[in-house]
Amino acid sequence: MLLNFAKSSSFQKFTDRFGGRTLILLCVATTLILSFGCGKRKPPTPPKERVSQRVELSGFQRGNQVILNWKMPARNAERTSVLNIDRIDIYRFAEPSSAPQTLSEEEFASKSTLIATLSIKDSDFGLKTLFHTDNLAFAGQPARLRYAMRFANASGQKAAFSNFFMIEPASKVADVPSGLVAVLSQDSISLKWQPPTTNIDGTTPVSVLGYNVYRSMSETDPGKLLNKSPITTTEYTDDFFEFGKTYFYFVRAVSVGKDANPIESLETNILKLKPIDSFAPSAPAAITLAVGQKQISIFFAINPEKDIAGYSVYRSTDRDTPKEKWQLLTPTLLKTNTFQDTTVEAAKQYFYYLTATDTTGNVSLPSEVVTETVR
Repeated sequence: MLLNFAKSSSFQKFTDRFGGRTLILLCVATTLILSFGCGKRKPPTPPKERVSQRVELSGFQRGNQVILNWKMPARNAERTSVLNIDRIDIYRFAEPSSAPQTLSEEEFASKSTLIATLSIKDSDFGLKTLFHTDNLAFAGQPARLRYAMRFANASGQKAAFSNFFMIEPASKVADVPSGLVAVLSQDSISLKWQPPTTNIDGTTPVSVLGYNVYRSMSETDPGKLLNKSPITTTEYTDDFFEFGKTYFYFVRAVSVGKDANPIESLETNILKLKPIDSFAPSAPAAITLAVGQKQISIFFAINPEKDIAGYSVYRSTDRDTPKEKWQLLTPTLLKTNTFQDTTVEAAKQYFYYLTATDTTGNVSLPSEVVTETVR
């Protein structure tokens, strides 16, 4: 019927009168109607990241402790979500070391013991590594410990278990050393400590391979190992330090564990130390004089201290004058180990001594007195 209408004389006259303008208006009107009917389109919303509900659990033995660690998800789900992580439950199962290593989650759930429940804060996320310490009491029989953890929301709904972390703790490892003290000198911090008297299970002789010494710049930063291999004595000298900075030191004993793997003890008392430079440098030495035309040249050896700021040169024409009254020839510290005295007069005898000053302002004792006569 539409085709017949288009061929009628009336339709032909209509199109002849208004031409293509009518068709354009019809298209615009149609577009407006469709746009009002569909509504405004919004940009696509990216899919929300699903919060991981399972972590990789690992750990190691230190003394009589098993220290567990794991990496948290990048973020937490909203409080209203079932995936929101409110706490972590940590489980342990002690089994004979000869038991099969395969164990189903159902068997672990029925046999294991809940040893800790940790509350989780928003600040714990962001791929941070968290730790939990399990203190052990050794009963004299070898055993394998199997650990796992699972997330839970505020309603108590629990996610699946993590992997199983298994470890056979060694009991014949050294207990903690004690009595860490320090002696400060101009060039070093000397540390000393007392060796452990028993192993962690109370047995003797003590299994000590050596000691590891750690230093940290704050109470919260982890300690940095200072020695390359275990020290076989109970003392250590730290030559790389700066006066005025605060350091934290501690020592751990090292024993041989299962499969010849080294195991550290717990740490000694943590020693907080802020070395202050109150040590005067040594007096300048090996001083020689050379007389020239209207001048006396002074030469001397460079001081062995690393923090020397400069030297001072004093002069007198009377050896018996108190040294504090001798004339200072260097108003500013001399940075080299040579000096030319150009204020001398002919036929006079001059006496000289030097002092060294370090960067903290400590001044050495006077050097030996040297003398020369200008001719």
